Amino acid sequence: MKTLAVSALVCALMALTRAAAFPGPKAANDQADESELVKRSIGMGCSTRWTNINGRYFRFVPKHLTWAQAERNCQSMGGNLASVHSTQEYNNIQWLIKNTIYEHKKTWIGGSDAQENNIWLWSDGTTFRYSHWCRGEPNNGAGQQHCMQMNYGARKCWDDLQCNRRLPSICAKKAQ
Repeated sequence: MKTLAVSALVCALMALTRAAAFPGPKAANDQADESELVKRSIGMGCSTRWTNINGRYFRFVPKHLTWAQAERNCQSMGGNLASVHSTQEYNNIQWLIKNTIYEHKKTWIGGSDAQENNIWLWSDGTTFRYSHWCRGEPNNGAGQQHCMQMNYGARKCWDDLQCNRRLPSICAKKAQ
């Protein structure tokens, strides 16, 4: 019982600290700081934290899963692994990860070429136009790398990786 009470207290403190300590990415229309704080703190429990970035909601999932497990997990929450459509959006997603776990950790996003080699698609069905590949990537190492991770290497760029590897993930869903 004491452990549950302490866990709830720690969760509440983390939510308040995160909501107040970091200004977060600015929306295109640059809303007032007070409304951002309210949006980020109202109804946000530790396990249901979604962050609005330019009209889509994103959530970092720290649990290490395979790419398919991560996609299924995102779908169970009404989303998909995140697609990325601009440098600004990529930087905001990186900020979200760093704000959550205080480092730029390698993380699954929704890109895959499992259907056909070197034809990259987003799991949410959006068009794949923007990319942030590391130099020499994607390289489909040993013919086994068909899923996309972000925050790879010193440049924190994209890399293709075996889909059965286990990483944290970023989910995204449309604002409703």
